[in-house]
Amino acid sequence: MDTNRPDNTSETSAAKAGPNMLAQAGILAAAGIIVRIIGLLYRSPLTSIIGDEGNGYYNSAYNCYTIILLISAYSIPSAISKVMAEKLALGRERDAQRIFRGAILYVLIVSGAFSVFLFFGAGLLTVGQAVTVLRVFSPTILLFGLLGVLRGYFQARRTMVPTSISQILEQIVNAVVSILAAWLFIRMAGSGADETTRAVRGAVGSALGTGAGVLTALVFMAVIYLKQRRKKDALPAEELSQEPEPMKNIMKLLFLTVTPFILSTFIYNFSTMLDQTIFQRILLHLRGSRESVLMASYGVFSTKAVVIANIPIALSSALSSAMMPNLSGSFATGDRRGSARIVRRAMNVTLMVSIPCATGLAVLARPVMQLLFPQKNSLDEASVLLAGMAVTVVFYSISTVTNAVLQAIGRMNLPVINAAAALLIQGVILALLLIFTDMDNGALVIAAIIYSGLMCLLNHRSLQKHLPVRLNIRHALYLPVLSSTVMAAAALGVYELISRLLSLFLGREYLVNLLALAPAILAAVWVYALLLIRLGGIGEKDIIRLPKGRLMVGFLKKIRIL
Repeated sequence: MDTNRPDNTSETSAAKAGPNMLAQAGILAAAGIIVRIIGLLYRSPLTSIIGDEGNGYYNSAYNCYTIILLISAYSIPSAISKVMAEKLALGRERDAQRIFRGAILYVLIVSGAFSVFLFFGAGLLTVGQAVTVLRVFSPTILLFGLLGVLRGYFQARRTMVPTSISQILEQIVNAVVSILAAWLFIRMAGSGADETTRAVRGAVGSALGTGAGVLTALVFMAVIYLKQRRKKDALPAEELSQEPEPMKNIMKLLFLTVTPFILSTFIYNFSTMLDQTIFQRILLHLRGSRESVLMASYGVFSTKAVVIANIPIALSSALSSAMMPNLSGSFATGDRRGSARIVRRAMNVTLMVSIPCATGLAVLARPVMQLLFPQKNSLDEASVLLAGMAVTVVFYSISTVTNAVLQAIGRMNLPVINAAAALLIQGVILALLLIFTDMDNGALVIAAIIYSGLMCLLNHRSLQKHLPVRLNIRHALYLPVLSSTVMAAAALGVYELISRLLSLFLGREYLVNLLALAPAILAAVWVYALLLIRLGGIGEKDIIRLPKGRLMVGFLKKIRIL
């Protein structure tokens, strides 16, 4: 058994929640992948405009902005989704509505205050020219907070479509405005401006695009909410006679729920800010590096290697968001068996996807990097960094899901403690590597591996203490690893064969890489899927639970794979 207390009364609802959760997660994951692909596509021309130094200024400011966002607004969707889902599971529609209105008030106060702080206190958070870039981010804090409340509202009602569409709209506007504003601001600087001035102006334009994207998504979500408010917020007749929860209690509940979410998310993601600070301070003050050089080096790591490595983690983030209302509702009604079942399905899907993604990135790091960021002066460096970051795809994916599980079952302090312990250890190791070795951004890769690995291990241990979930190790781990290993060899072989053949006829290296990489990725997908199915790692029932699962089963049977 995978739980402490059997409970058959809710098994049917839990079974229904599983497919629905995976379907909603699939919608959100698809949107997340599209968003990341758009991000990659626009990052390449943007990098050509602002350069690695401009990326360094942008990411230095963006990381500081992210920290303030984590403190003030980033956790709002998950927190609102959790508390509203619990009320809805207990049939308290009116209280769910009051939580939504209380969340708006909370955001106006908290996010508004941090938005003001970010503008006037930018110099306390970053150094040099990045201060100017950081100030441009300040209004986005408040806008994102309001957007988060609306996303949490729809997630609590177990529909991810509005959130998914808003994310895609946000990224499209972000991409268009970032490129146009960066190009315009650099052109306004004039041909006589030095490279640093042009880089800063380009970074400011890119920051402006971030705010424009969030504003667009907020307007879209507000319109959808206003159109659906009457239908969604209609009170059941039996609840009209019940006393609503006092607003004082609602605000207290929000504060007690949001605060642990904020602390957990803040510390979980603070590793980026900590690594950036340690990296810049040590290289600038102890090793005497020039600001432009270290910013360019950090830009290669953060804008290229990290951005690509984060793409596969979209699924675990989507699963976490989709799982939160299902798991919170199930746990609130006392269905521990159903709760464990939800977690097990989420973990199986996470491992089934993250392991081959990590393996593929490791062996095809240079072709992928050359396709997305073909700048030759940093291609080799960025490729090595990406290959090193590949293993963090698995670690971050698992820790993201377990983070959400612990929060959903009310153990919100545990991710905070785990993240703090992992953060301390990796911070010390990073500082030692930079002080006593000649490593530069390679030390950042090692720190990321240590941090994500520790988070994965510590969260798993905490989860087993409070909601034991026993995975089938053969299906969840051994078979995906075996299938991924064969897949990687096949993908690399296809890529090398086609690229060498095309090199005899085509002189353009970028075109050769593109034409060889596409069939290599297709071969990887087919080999992995075929092996996993043939070895019994995934069956017909598992596929049916996935988005468009019945359609996939029919296709696989038609081609005699299933």
